[in-house]
Amino acid sequence: MTATTMTTRPPADRPDRADGLDEEVDNDRYTELVARLSHQSVVKHFDAYADVAWDDPDFAIDPTDPRWELAGDDPLGSTGWYRSQPPEVRARLGLHSIVCKMKSGLQFENVLKRGLLEYAFGLPDHSPEFRYTYHEVIEEAQHSLMFQEFVNRSGLEAAGLTWDLKIGSRMVVRMARSFPAMFFVFVLGGEDPIDHVQRRTLRSDKDLHPLIERIMRIHVTEEARHLSFARQYLRQHVPQLPWWRRQVIAHRAPMILGVMAGVMMRPPREIVRTYAIPSDVIDEAYGPGTPSRQEVRNSLRKVRTLLTDLGLVTRSSKMLWRRLGIWDEPTAPTA
Repeated sequence: MTATTMTTRPPADRPDRADGLDEEVDNDRYTELVARLSHQSVVKHFDAYADVAWDDPDFAIDPTDPRWELAGDDPLGSTGWYRSQPPEVRARLGLHSIVCKMKSGLQFENVLKRGLLEYAFGLPDHSPEFRYTYHEVIEEAQHSLMFQEFVNRSGLEAAGLTWDLKIGSRMVVRMARSFPAMFFVFVLGGEDPIDHVQRRTLRSDKDLHPLIERIMRIHVTEEARHLSFARQYLRQHVPQLPWWRRQVIAHRAPMILGVMAGVMMRPPREIVRTYAIPSDVIDEAYGPGTPSRQEVRNSLRKVRTLLTDLGLVTRSSKMLWRRLGIWDEPTAPTA
């Protein structure tokens, strides 16, 4: 480990609230905020290998370790079917669920990095976003290395994103240059739900495996900056968009957010197939009216409130939010 690494890399013991600055800003303050986020990426950053003790015996992945079991408040973990499984099956299924989310997450971050580079390609000289965008690409690359290392060491297979999402990702990358505001809605759709889940897990009293706890703490610390930038980008640039582009965001955003939240918060088909989970158990855990549906809405609260503040939830688009089951009346301003 280099001296620079030792002096600039703090322990990821908690997310730093100072990294997520979501107040409304004018042009000067927007530039100042982007510069501050870039500075934070220098003084507080992590390396996938220098900052995770992969070879520590305490970090070893044992698929039968009961700490992998789904928590009692998890939608699937709360079902009688799951609780009736042998302990080793409960543990392996829980670990496999994490592996699948990590695989989907690193593929999402692949799309995100390519989009950020496409966005940066067209930025003019002296643009404050250029430097921050590259900081974010570097951090997301470290996250992808971290997630893939976990997948590799688990010994379990994971397919990642479905074929249709992989094909659609190409359009998302192109959109980063042609319609960056829509791209950053996509960013929030992928990052807000998993950030919500990870923060809730870290606040819980569940006995976490030290490896997954370390990975989550690193991830939420740096994602605070990424989320802050995406929100502030939209606050700064959406009011300047022509009416028709604002309408496009208003009607596409709920569809993007609904799909992304589903990817992050529901078990993939390979988990259902591998463990032969009955369809009635899936309905019990994730069907209409279940607590899991409310949790999806909760995970989208910040981005939903942001879009409402920006006038991007119209009478007609709100019908889409409701139809997709992701609408809640605003209860608080964006944090």
